[in-house]
Amino acid sequence: MSKLKLFNTLSRQIEEVAPLEGNTIRMYACGPTVYNYAHIGNFRTFLFVDLLRRSLKFFGFDVKHVMNFTDVDDKTIRGARQSGISLEEFTEKYSQAFLADMATLHIEKPEVQPRATQHIRQIIVLIERLLKKGTAYISDDGSVYYRIVAFPQYGCLCHLDKQGLIHGARVTQDEYQKESFGDFVLWKKWTETDGPVGWESPWGKGRPGWHIECSAMSMEYLGESFDIHCAASDLIFPHHENEIAQSEGATGKPFVKLWCHAAHLLVDGRKMSKSEGNLYTVAQVLERGYTGRDLRYALLSAHYRQNQNFTWKTMDDAKANLARIDAWRSRFASATGEPVKDWNGAVDFEQKFNDALADDLNLSAALGHLFDLIRDTNKLMDEGKTIPVLPAVWTKVDSVLGVGDNTVAIPAEIQTIVDQRAAARKAKDWAQSDALRKQIEGLGWKLKDTPKGQEISKI
Repeated sequence: MSKLKLFNTLSRQIEEVAPLEGNTIRMYACGPTVYNYAHIGNFRTFLFVDLLRRSLKFFGFDVKHVMNFTDVDDKTIRGARQSGISLEEFTEKYSQAFLADMATLHIEKPEVQPRATQHIRQIIVLIERLLKKGTAYISDDGSVYYRIVAFPQYGCLCHLDKQGLIHGARVTQDEYQKESFGDFVLWKKWTETDGPVGWESPWGKGRPGWHIECSAMSMEYLGESFDIHCAASDLIFPHHENEIAQSEGATGKPFVKLWCHAAHLLVDGRKMSKSEGNLYTVAQVLERGYTGRDLRYALLSAHYRQNQNFTWKTMDDAKANLARIDAWRSRFASATGEPVKDWNGAVDFEQKFNDALADDLNLSAALGHLFDLIRDTNKLMDEGKTIPVLPAVWTKVDSVLGVGDNTVAIPAEIQTIVDQRAAARKAKDWAQSDALRKQIEGLGWKLKDTPKGQEISKI
């Protein structure tokens, strides 16, 4: 099998994946900030992370995957205050919605899903380490800041050219413009706008800054140095840059070996935004008659490092491609006849599929090889042959794709009409058979006549 290689944002080179210890890849992915429902742009990134996780296992690695929930920051506190409810109640609503969307999209659960509010002790301990080393300081207002000049490597991930950038003395907000940089906040002193949100610390009551949360949680579960850190490309600066600075500033060790970032999702060629009216949630896509499988396939169909343009035609194409895959699966599962002899197609396909996936998760090429396999094996089945290896081949492929579960319960009323049509065909009442087919299709189901009888699937 080919060796898995990925593009490392830190080195800007394609590198072979090799665990720092044993056979386990320790991987951290920045999870959702639970202040609203996640949109499909967010899920393009989370699906990339799921593809990476599945691919690591496909290539034989064990995986320890940590994905956090940011449940305290400027946005969550503001949202809770505006809603008139507690921070916990506010963030729990969106956390549960996110988990439900993950299940809809067949995204595997990480081994650990920590929440920032449950790791205040670890955050305080990490800040104390930075203060002792002189890489952090307490400001006049009681907040704690990271001292940028104490970390000369600052900018190593995004290859930041500090010349010409605006240097802000202190950056208090969690997010800030890419055109500026400065000492960023690790611990924010409590103010009245925080309301009931705050924790006691050696520096007084306050709350953590966004960046320190991920450093504390990742190192708590994966160690001070680990294999892979991944997220969307817009987190490279300042979030991941700050993670490196505060983590390595505390430990003196390399923080992460390999950084992976997914590019943005556009909608109809435009950036997603509320003002454009093109910011869709998973639920809004499903309301248009698509499934989680359709959306998963659509968002995985372009290479993760390339900007992807989402359109409703993209969704239609995904549905059509999945229908083709489903028809092929159904056909080889029920095929009868003589097993094909002296056929090396499965071996050739698996090598091509492995090579494509090993090449920085080139799933588009891998899917191309899959459809070549479908075409070639359909021709063999047209000749009355069976291909016994196909179920095992598909199991391997779908361990990566994650689209195989298309079982849909057939409602009793639909099954009744299907049975009536079977009786009409047996009686050679073709007019009634056609009428019942149209009735079934009008109710959103598709019929196919096969040597083994009628096959029904959701349109």
